[in-house]
Amino acid sequence: MIRQPAKRRKRDSTIALINVVFLMLIFFLITGTIAPPLDPELTLVDTSELEGREPPDALVLRQDGTLTFRGDTIEPAAYLDSHQAGPVRIVPDRNVSGQRLIQVTGQLRRAGATSVFVVTEQALR
Repeated sequence: MIRQPAKRRKRDSTIALINVVFLMLIFFLITGTIAPPLDPELTLVDTSELEGREPPDALVLRQDGTLTFRGDTIEPAAYLDSHQAGPVRIVPDRNVSGQRLIQVTGQLRRAGATSVFVVTEQALR
């Protein structure tokens, strides 16, 4: 009598997938608890009603690429001629080209600015 080879059952591949997802879940649960949470008694300041304004000592780079200081158009070298050399703050428009921002910050550095700080908006969510 000839024996037929026993049929091998195919292994279910979903078990490995479930293991991977479970390990990822554990990883993210552990890493999420590393950062200390905010103090529960802390109440954050609500700034939704404040009018957005640039700092008074900052240059403003408008969308069209013009640089202004306190409402007047100015060149980077002229700004540093009338102000002491040191750190400079610049507030770029959200839609200004990155090339123009790099160009202006380079001009400020070459004109004598010790550092250029780009002022941006940060949201805590």
